[in-house]
Amino acid sequence: MKPTINKYIELCAAHLALGHTLLYPTDTVWGIGCDATNAEAVEQVFAIKQRPAEKSLIVLVDSIEMLMQYVDVTPEIENMLFSFTEPTTVIYPNPVRLAKNVISEDNTVAIRYVKHPFCQQLIRSFGKPIVSTSANISGEKTPQLFEQIAPEIIEGVDVVVSRKYDTSTYKKPSRLIRIHADKSIEYLR
Repeated sequence: MKPTINKYIELCAAHLALGHTLLYPTDTVWGIGCDATNAEAVEQVFAIKQRPAEKSLIVLVDSIEMLMQYVDVTPEIENMLFSFTEPTTVIYPNPVRLAKNVISEDNTVAIRYVKHPFCQQLIRSFGKPIVSTSANISGEKTPQLFEQIAPEIIEGVDVVVSRKYDTSTYKKPSRLIRIHADKSIEYLR
């Protein structure tokens, strides 16, 4: 008997709580993820991706309320986040309570508030933000479909989420915005 979606999500969340890594579908492309507050788990993601530690990772949250636990969100920023119709990652200054190795040298962090049903449910069940970096070896092309993911990525993670939860039609990296310390906004991508 197959587990229900809720049991499946609980199982994935339990793996995250143990410091395990996941290969999972996001609102954009397939991602390699882990607990964004666990530095050892984050180190595993860097190793799987063969990514230099000085390159930052994206963090996903399920709600504005969760986002506010880690960065300063003004009412203007909150309104902007609700207005986005496409996946948008925002670089925030001065994050708190996240693993040091997800925070850039300039003391910023890239966070995306996801609206993808599987990701939202997973993050909500886990109760903390999760890392999301594209499921490719650093420097190689970002795979748009599961079938394009390199075998060493699939073999490198602890858990591979079922492809049936890949409901995104976006299939490209998210838009990227930076919020500066003075709250000015810069569109990067």
